[in-house]
Amino acid sequence: MPTNFTVVPVEAQGGERDSAERDAWRQEEEEEDNRDRSCGDGVSRESSPFINSAEMDRGNMYEGKNMALFEEEMDSNPMVSSLLNKLANYTNVTQGVVEHEADEDSKRKEVKVPRMGTFIGVYLPCLQNILGVILFLRLTWIVGTAGVLESFIIVFMCCACTMLTAISMSAIATNGVVPAGGSYYMISRSLGPEFGGAVGLCFYLGTTFAGAMYILGTIEILLTYISPSAAIFKAEEVGEETEAMLNNMRVYGTCIIILMAIVVFVGVKYVNKLALVFLACVILSIIAIYAGVIKTAIDPPDFPICLLGNRTLSKRSFDVCAKFTERNNETKTTNLWLLFCNSSLPTAMCDDYFSLNNVTEIQGIPGILSGVLIDNLWSTYSEKGSIVEKKSQPSISGSEDIKIGGRPYVFTDIMTYFTVLVGIYFPSVTGIMAGSNRSGDLKDAQKSIPTGTILAISTTSFIYLSCIVLFGACIEGVVLRDKFGEAVDGNLVVGTLAWPSPWVIVIGSFFSTCGAGLQSLTGAPRLLQAIARDGIVPFIQVFGHGKANGEPTWALLLTAAICEIGILIASLDNVAPILSMFFLMCYMFVNLACAVQTLLRTPNWRPRFKYYHWTLSFLGMSLCLALMFICSWYYALIAMLIAGCIYKYIEYRGAEKEWGDGIRGLSLNAARYALLRVEDGPPHTKNWRPQLLVLLNLDCEQLVKHPRLLSFTSQLKAGKGLTIVGSVLQGTYLDRCVETQKAEENVKALMGVEKTKGFCQIVVSPSFRDGISHLIQSAGLGGMKHNTVLMAWPQSWKQTENHFSWKNFVDTVRETTAAQQALLVAKNIDLFPTNQERFTEGNIDIWWIVHDGGMLMLLPFLLRQHKVWRKCKMRIFTVAQMDDNSIQMKKDLQMFLYHLRLNAEVEVVEMFENDISAFTYEKTLMMEQRSQMLKQMQLSKNEREREAQLIHDRNTASRSAPAVKASVAAAMPEKVQMTWTKEKFVAEKHKNKDTNVSGFKDIFSMKPNQSNVRRMHTAVKLNGVVLNKSQHAQLVLLNMPGPPKNRKGDENYMEFLEVLTEGLDRVLLVRGSGREVITIYS
Repeated sequence: MPTNFTVVPVEAQGGERDSAERDAWRQEEEEEDNRDRSCGDGVSRESSPFINSAEMDRGNMYEGKNMALFEEEMDSNPMVSSLLNKLANYTNVTQGVVEHEADEDSKRKEVKVPRMGTFIGVYLPCLQNILGVILFLRLTWIVGTAGVLESFIIVFMCCACTMLTAISMSAIATNGVVPAGGSYYMISRSLGPEFGGAVGLCFYLGTTFAGAMYILGTIEILLTYISPSAAIFKAEEVGEETEAMLNNMRVYGTCIIILMAIVVFVGVKYVNKLALVFLACVILSIIAIYAGVIKTAIDPPDFPICLLGNRTLSKRSFDVCAKFTERNNETKTTNLWLLFCNSSLPTAMCDDYFSLNNVTEIQGIPGILSGVLIDNLWSTYSEKGSIVEKKSQPSISGSEDIKIGGRPYVFTDIMTYFTVLVGIYFPSVTGIMAGSNRSGDLKDAQKSIPTGTILAISTTSFIYLSCIVLFGACIEGVVLRDKFGEAVDGNLVVGTLAWPSPWVIVIGSFFSTCGAGLQSLTGAPRLLQAIARDGIVPFIQVFGHGKANGEPTWALLLTAAICEIGILIASLDNVAPILSMFFLMCYMFVNLACAVQTLLRTPNWRPRFKYYHWTLSFLGMSLCLALMFICSWYYALIAMLIAGCIYKYIEYRGAEKEWGDGIRGLSLNAARYALLRVEDGPPHTKNWRPQLLVLLNLDCEQLVKHPRLLSFTSQLKAGKGLTIVGSVLQGTYLDRCVETQKAEENVKALMGVEKTKGFCQIVVSPSFRDGISHLIQSAGLGGMKHNTVLMAWPQSWKQTENHFSWKNFVDTVRETTAAQQALLVAKNIDLFPTNQERFTEGNIDIWWIVHDGGMLMLLPFLLRQHKVWRKCKMRIFTVAQMDDNSIQMKKDLQMFLYHLRLNAEVEVVEMFENDISAFTYEKTLMMEQRSQMLKQMQLSKNEREREAQLIHDRNTASRSAPAVKASVAAAMPEKVQMTWTKEKFVAEKHKNKDTNVSGFKDIFSMKPNQSNVRRMHTAVKLNGVVLNKSQHAQLVLLNMPGPPKNRKGDENYMEFLEVLTEGLDRVLLVRGSGREVITIYS
């Protein structure tokens, strides 16, 4: 079924619609559609490539009437047939689907139908990447040094690690389509951008250092086994061979890196075409090894080893393995004699050990039936520079005055022990990701990746394990421990075993290491390019660019530069543990990703590969971590530090990505678990901290009126505990959903600027008062609810048109008290400091009038944790009455603060009873007169509104039918059933006027209420005392008196608070929740 339609409009029979009317109708329709799309049911549409019909014309989509019921849905949701058609043809689907791999606006081009199966696409690439340089250059040495048993353990551990990782990788790879990117894609989409970026870069570094290792292996084969004369640096003195070799490695390595980078830059397609040739070299070499093992059972090759006592001699310096030779019936000394003696005469002064021990010759490869396996079972670890010895051979030790270093012995070049060998060997089992990296080219990736990868690991594991046993059973131990084949005429040790010739192995390993190096230099830049294009690590985004055809030029240059670092290290044995770390870290996180997804049981976790379990993934992860520290604990720590730094950098500076990753799911699960564990009730006093609900006022543009309230919040919280920032919009949600989203964005943006960590909650309510009530009641979840409300003092409360009127404020005070929540009211909030300000001096003054559970003590302590208030001093004032002992009060308060572990100055202020002043009496009178006048004005306003309503009802009734008028008149109350005449209207008006005049006369003749006079007296007196002591304080904290029980005095209550805080710059009125929030006990 086609997905696009073109409908030709047909003129109506009744004539053509007027163009202006048609345009107006169309504009109205578009406005209605936009409104439906923006708000609708209040749920924003999910951005998805499958829900993408913006380009389709609305009116042209539905010719038939079969789906008329779903026309509204089809504006944004495609028909099933259309969706399936897009999925089947891979069209109109951006790479990575919802994950937005490519630009969301661009369309994915149609791709060629993949043709590669399991064998060609996964099995052979994995085989080529796993079998490599270590097998040919180091495996025999590992077997000889660690012994067959410990070598078997090393190989088994490493192969088990990769097998468990392959199982986890198979589960992830078969859980949906895996585009190009391989392991990086899998980890980042399973564990999130932070882990994905960190591990992706580690995997990139591992692949890059692997390239360096392969290049070093290539040079070692070239200079040691193919053409030793090609060396630029020669050893001038005995013992300088190693240093000369390293310098040769550096020079040749740099040249080869430049050459390989040019090859990759110019013709990467030729590298891919040659991959099968390189693989054929590897397979032929392995076949030659097995053929050589079989031949040793029939006819062992002749590779004699020369021993002096039990010490192995290097045959590079002499040809005959003997002290004397018979020539023409004469006994003559050999070249070996000259190496140990000061002349060629038989009476010459010789080395003591040389004189005491005989020179013997043994077969280097005695064969599989010789029983040499028993001798090679156990390890023979040694120090650096020690001589390779055959322990079972008789030897007499002598006093050696002359340096051993100048003798033609075979020496060990590094100190060997178990963990070093693990680090050197592990790179030989890497390369298991080769199949998943080609997932886009496979015919059926979800079937091929698990099958091919696991088969390849099984094959290579069998090859490695069998080679260990066969090497130990066929080759003499001293030859195995001879890393560079010096005892066998400079031949490659594994080559001596091969059939038909050692050159099969030498040439095969040379080409295979060349090919592996080229593959690393080809793959690593593309991996870096994929990470850079994701945009999660800002500083590497430049490496996402390349040539016009997409080749990663800049990434290739960086890869070559990092590869050069490995070349400058120059020792294959030192480079191998570095890349082991990075690969092990990558494998560890693949296992972690599988374990997390399995344990979370997210609905989207439905892998086709069923043979996995979270315990296997966890075991693989633990094994990877153990191997990291076994290989090299300091390299492991450095690798983890690098990954940690990248993680924190992405978290701090990286782009926000929502990939539906497992870490987000893990966070949700952990949050749910924690919320269920938190008791739904007040915490213990020791754990109490202010969990704030911050009530903000917004202007008509949905911007925050008092941003300093959020500054004060962050200063008070210092990022700890719960913060909910709430605000109320008046109206209905359907009408104001757009304003709600805008308000939420503005508040969140301001929270980010002010570094206020918390949640934003915007409530739409028919009345402002009800919205605040809803917030106080319902904000938070379970045990994570606020216990303190922070709000700004309504500065313009005396203005009747003020949105946040004094009635709302007083009702909020009452509701927080009823909900047993503390209340903080910041007066003159715009004078409070920003987060960038710093008070270098000053005081935070606490006026402790009544005990509020310790809130007044705790808040200044929390404030002083922030940089703004850190240098301010705490001063506590309390008021003594007539009967109080002020001296004793001060001592008790100081002791109380000592037990609370708070440092503060203490002062007791004495307030004696005295007569109420005329000023207080007059202020109370003015307050009550104003209140009464407002009531009268409100009453008259209500009456005027009622009169206007009555006139409106009369006019409406006069236009009705007589029958209707009669029925309405019968149904109305008596006072509405009146006939308005001009005389009656004038009389009623004068009556109201007389009433109002008499009311105003009563106002001016009234006397103040005695209770109000006493309250005003307290406010005036206390304000005078506070001003006297704290007028220049940076912040004043005061007990906030509760509102009156009688609601008629609410406005007077506001006046009392105004008088109490008059003349102070920054005031925080504090009302406790009725429970203790601070304790002297530990």
